Amino acid sequence: MAKKIVVLNGSPRAKGNTSALVAEFKRGAEEAGCEVEVFLLDKMNIHGCKGCFGGGRNEDHPCVQRDDMDKIYPSYRAADLVVLATPLYYWNFSGQLRTAFDRLFAVAECDPNYRNPIKESVLLMAAEGDEFEDALQYYQHLTGHLGWTDRGHVLMGGVMKVGDAKGHKELDAAYELGKSIAPQ
Repeated sequence: MAKKIVVLNGSPRAKGNTSALVAEFKRGAEEAGCEVEVFLLDKMNIHGCKGCFGGGRNEDHPCVQRDDMDKIYPSYRAADLVVLATPLYYWNFSGQLRTAFDRLFAVAECDPNYRNPIKESVLLMAAEGDEFEDALQYYQHLTGHLGWTDRGHVLMGGVMKVGDAKGHKELDAAYELGKSIAPQ
């Protein structure tokens, strides 16, 4: 059975450097026999979490807000692995990714003990500089708290303008990481 992967791409650039990492990861994962669905969060209508604790009553629509998260929830629940893809903004994830990820709490609210679904995860990041330490630490704390298994990360520095990723070894690393995700 094919492993299901959902990619939450928090970049505002559909053809940017983060998206280049995503494309290579996706190519490798699909060659390995996985099913990959990519959500370009910047092109979606996603509102911030209200902190209302009102979700969890309907598994099809776990959050009380009706927006494009309703497109993500079914794929997220079905996914074996979640890829968090983002440019580095102020030493952390982009707002687009943080906003969507916060809203995944509504899925945890479907469990009486607020347990999050157990997943595997990957982090893909691109940045002008190379100061990934804070973002990587946040990712490790996040996945640890959720009980997720980290399958690896690719951090590509030195890229700012669209197309700067071309020729970077991290694209090969993203492809190989995708290829290493074996079907179930």
